[in-house]
Amino acid sequence: MSNFSDFQLGVYLEGILGQAPTMPFTFSELEAQAQEAVVPDLWDYVAGGAGDEHTQQGNVAAFERLGIRPRMLVGAGQRDQSVDLFGMSLPSPVFMAPIGVLGVLSSDGHGDIAAAKAAAATGVPLVGSTLMQDPLEEVAANLGQTPGMFQLYTPNDRELAVSLISRAESAGYRALVVTLDTWTLGYRPRDLRHGTFPQLGGAGLANYTSDEVFLRRLPAERRDDPAAAVEQWAGVFGNPTLSWADLDWLRGSTSLPLILKGICAAEDVRQARDAGVDGIYCSNHGGRQAASAPALTFLPEVVAAAGDLPVLFDSGVRSGVDIVKALALGATAVGIGRPYGYGAALGATDGIVHVLKSLLAEMDLTMALNGYASITELHPDILLPVP
Repeated sequence: MSNFSDFQLGVYLEGILGQAPTMPFTFSELEAQAQEAVVPDLWDYVAGGAGDEHTQQGNVAAFERLGIRPRMLVGAGQRDQSVDLFGMSLPSPVFMAPIGVLGVLSSDGHGDIAAAKAAAATGVPLVGSTLMQDPLEEVAANLGQTPGMFQLYTPNDRELAVSLISRAESAGYRALVVTLDTWTLGYRPRDLRHGTFPQLGGAGLANYTSDEVFLRRLPAERRDDPAAAVEQWAGVFGNPTLSWADLDWLRGSTSLPLILKGICAAEDVRQARDAGVDGIYCSNHGGRQAASAPALTFLPEVVAAAGDLPVLFDSGVRSGVDIVKALALGATAVGIGRPYGYGAALGATDGIVHVLKSLLAEMDLTMALNGYASITELHPDILLPVP
């Protein structure tokens, strides 16, 4: 049985043959190179956060305040990081979190498809965003044997919401992830400085402009007018009235597992359980939407309140070490955001595959060298506070 760490052996062997790596192996280098490859206004949209950005910085720092307790002579030569999630048998607990501008962030202009191909190549599932550059059906067609999930920004038009959900189900996505914290935009000074917002420029709207319900809402004479589509999208994107009372409707709109994204409080977890959801997604949107405590600090209480419900997590994950720490705090699966987005900016599918394989290798080696052969051995007691 192979381990994910075999990836680095391949890199060393290629080096012996004179094939030096062209992609970076640390987040800081990845970020720096990606910034050089992306135009400034798009870069600030992706790399920036809400307000003074203390929340997104805090997300990262929270991981740094935890260390892993090493164990020796425990037989961790072979590792098992496989996980069962909503009926999906996955080789690792890692997934690609949704990125709404992934399509235009990618160097090939089709980042959602690039990510789907990377999922097929690595076995790492993609949570595809509502805001895709290519229709969700085309993205799903490139996933290969790796399952995908669909993330929904619930529009204020119920018929449109049901249409998007039905399309995702028909296309073969295996779960529905409903984002709760983006019914309006957060206060983002970097974007305000440029006075730009990608979707208002037409980016990421392919799932709308390919939807029959959305097109019916447009005047017949303007259906080929990109400006009309943007205007229509701006009027339906957010749903400020979405409430717990709407969960019955959402639950009844699909047979897919229903996961709520943005849940960070134990009382919300309990209410979600009572409403019959299938999973909890603990996230503060990477610090992009509102100031809050670091997302990692919410995870233990969310896990405790979730009981037997799976808990997905993202926000601030920058390394394979971070993945291990989030798993130890009880996450069932851990989402990667900006790192794979930056990989897309540097090399489309190849860039994303490189980032994912690097993270999986570091996760694997972190477990191996600290003496943990299985993710079932990761629990809060293996973590220590770092002053």
